[in-house]
Amino acid sequence: MTDVIIRKESSPDYDMISKVNDLAFVQKHEGELILNLRMRKEFIPELSLVAEFNGNIIGHILFFPIYILSGDDKIQTLALAPMSIIPGFQNKGLGGDLIMAGMKAANELGFTSVVVLGHPKYYPKFGFKKASKWKIKAPFDVPEEAMMAIELKNGSLNFGGGIIDFPPEYTAAF
Repeated sequence: MTDVIIRKESSPDYDMISKVNDLAFVQKHEGELILNLRMRKEFIPELSLVAEFNGNIIGHILFFPIYILSGDDKIQTLALAPMSIIPGFQNKGLGGDLIMAGMKAANELGFTSVVVLGHPKYYPKFGFKKASKWKIKAPFDVPEEAMMAIELKNGSLNFGGGIIDFPPEYTAAF
């Protein structure tokens, strides 16, 4: 979509980001999730992006630092969640634009991989594969095809597998 600006969030955006997420998911859990994650020291504002059209925020994506527990090691990755586009602007490619902009920003900040729990027919379009390919699992039961990952740096997920360690804010939202 032309005339859409994708940029880093700023504090005046916070209320609208919550509203966009609540509208997209038809519930308040996603908006609350972002507010709670924003209070954690791990939160990186450069990885919370908005899509703006005619001065209005119509979409949002968050990439949040988390770990994969592999034996005694903790391997840092990013969780892509949540991502939302308000009704009326969905299915126009904005989600893909946010994903690509977020992965570019993540790569520039030195992150090497991203995990997502999402629609198995959507995320593979952007290079995501089943996390089980790398023996990576969610800490709770999810369909194998819904837990996905992508390497931003080749070989970054070749450490033998492990369990994703989501912060409590995520597990409360699931």
